[in-house]
Amino acid sequence: MKTRAVFLDRDGVINRKATDGEYVTCWEDFHLLPGVIESIAHLNRAGIRVIVVTNQRCVAKGLLAESDLKKLHGKMSEHLAQAGAFIDAIYYCPHPLEASCDCRKPAPGMLLEAAREHNLDLSASWMIGDSGSDVRAGKSAGCRTILVSENNAVKQETENGAVLPADADIIAESLLDSIQQILQPGRL
Repeated sequence: MKTRAVFLDRDGVINRKATDGEYVTCWEDFHLLPGVIESIAHLNRAGIRVIVVTNQRCVAKGLLAESDLKKLHGKMSEHLAQAGAFIDAIYYCPHPLEASCDCRKPAPGMLLEAAREHNLDLSASWMIGDSGSDVRAGKSAGCRTILVSENNAVKQETENGAVLPADADIIAESLLDSIQQILQPGRL
């Protein structure tokens, strides 16, 4: 029997995003956002898989070795687990922005791979992210989507720099707000 999952983008959803042009490359720069532990623990108690899917272009730029990215993700998982919040899997795309891979969001490759490996029902799953590429990846994989947008600023940048309304199923102010909406009766 297939199970449900919530896919989480990392930077901007789980941890504070680095300033434009910068990257989170070490544990000292990794700062969990408020409500993240509680949110993931709610999903764990509801029996929903929690899977992180994240573009990490810093690897392609040579700012972080792939082995160090894995260590950073291990530390994140360990920190969350010690607080009672468990991540089932982490998928990342280390490729550059210009890459024609099928794993870099907005492509759905990471979600599709997770679905195969964890026997997930994508139509009963959610993708939560803070960008249009997260929403497009979720939609392309067949998931429902939530755009985390501080102060409900419903905008996304397109590739040519124009700003358009997001196409997410739900707009939420935080991960905790997202999870509270997902866990409402009739939403799952």
